[in-house]
Amino acid sequence: MRKTLGRLLPLTVVIATMGTVGFTAQTATAAEPGAASATTGQTAAADIKDRVLAIPGMSLIEEKPYPGYRFFVLNYEQPIDHRQPWKGTFKQRITLLHKDVSRPTVFFTSGYNVNTSPRRSEPTTIIDGNQVSMEYRFFNPSRPDPADWSKLDIWQAASDQHRIHTALKKIYSKNWISTGASKGGMTATYYERFYPNDMDGVVAYVAPNDVVNKEDSAYDRFFAKVGTKECRDRLNAVQREALVRREPLEAKYAAAAAENGWTFNTVGNLDKAYEAVVLDYVWAFWQYSLLSDCAAIPDAKTATDQQIWDTVDGISGFSAYSDQGLETYTPYYYQAGTQLGSPDIKQPHLAGLSRYGYQPPRNFVPRDIPMTFRPAAMADVDTWVRNNAERMLFVYGQNDPWGAEPFRLGYTTRDSYVMTAPGANHGANVSKLQEGEKTLATARILQWAGVAPALNPLGTPKAQPLAAPDAQLDQRDLEREPQLRP
Repeated sequence: MRKTLGRLLPLTVVIATMGTVGFTAQTATAAEPGAASATTGQTAAADIKDRVLAIPGMSLIEEKPYPGYRFFVLNYEQPIDHRQPWKGTFKQRITLLHKDVSRPTVFFTSGYNVNTSPRRSEPTTIIDGNQVSMEYRFFNPSRPDPADWSKLDIWQAASDQHRIHTALKKIYSKNWISTGASKGGMTATYYERFYPNDMDGVVAYVAPNDVVNKEDSAYDRFFAKVGTKECRDRLNAVQREALVRREPLEAKYAAAAAENGWTFNTVGNLDKAYEAVVLDYVWAFWQYSLLSDCAAIPDAKTATDQQIWDTVDGISGFSAYSDQGLETYTPYYYQAGTQLGSPDIKQPHLAGLSRYGYQPPRNFVPRDIPMTFRPAAMADVDTWVRNNAERMLFVYGQNDPWGAEPFRLGYTTRDSYVMTAPGANHGANVSKLQEGEKTLATARILQWAGVAPALNPLGTPKAQPLAAPDAQLDQRDLEREPQLRP
């Protein structure tokens, strides 16, 4: 993985200069509900809620209490088509984790549905700031009715973020950083490409970069060397055995489908769905598990049908390609088949057993939704990042399949980095980086946010998160998804 660290100032210089940036860590205190506002003299409870709801098109769904914060679930009226805003609108859900208007703000999106419970992304913890989270357009209920699927593309979604930022920047006037993981990291990158003047920094976690959709050899090279040979062989053997025993295991699948009400109209039939789940098995293991988890994989030679079923279900999930499992993710598969691209890997150990291979996104989207792939979209973003990235940090996991095709930086980029967490999976973040890179990444995030680092007992700056840990607020909702969804 390429890095741009060689062109940087020494780390000690970077951290030392941060002591003069923004305000001191001592001002990083939470605005408790009912506390007086330093800017208006009104109570924070009345002030921030009224100010946010005064934004045209903003409405309140609910407010949920959380110690030290105000948390709002909101609707924001957006144009269906930002190029022709007079042609109708839809309501897009966003959430606001408010700490204080004097703090910087993080703009987070998962690229999927928004979580309506209070959550705090890693950059929000690092800078001890506010967080705005956006539900990606066309994920229910943030979907126009009727849905014109041609208006689901990366520029329209970036324009959603731009309008939200423009509206809230009048209240949250300090620095902003955008972030997200996986499809959220892709989203943060696309937003920066189309609106490079909005954010003061970008932290994109485990963001795939499928520049040429038909060229996927990088994934084959990844699976040939990831982890250890013993672990790879063990996983491949179980995956193969699941296809060898297709008949008895599909009988179990049919029984499970009847019990749970699963249907398979979109993918076509149960056989296609079964193979799609099995072909996900190795990818999904490395996406969500660690090398140490290999010990729990059964021995294919001695495993019972139930053991093969349980390990495939536990890692890939047999509900994934049912109509019910696919419905939530129709917007993602639509984007994968129109702009984002999707991986297609060779699995030679399955020779003679696979009937369909890796199925394309078209198979996972209802046929009444038209799809045409536009190959120029990802090439454009890749070229822009290579040449123009400024104050961008990309973090990948060494053992994450999605990192096989990462974003890379050219010589004209500025203050931007690609870092890889050793042994990490799709949950890689700054805290999992090697110590030197973790310190550097934290220091850059703090500086981009315009806040000073905390101080050591002797008064020297140190790069570490400003907010105290909170197990509930900081939990990451890493969804157990098949490989076709980053």
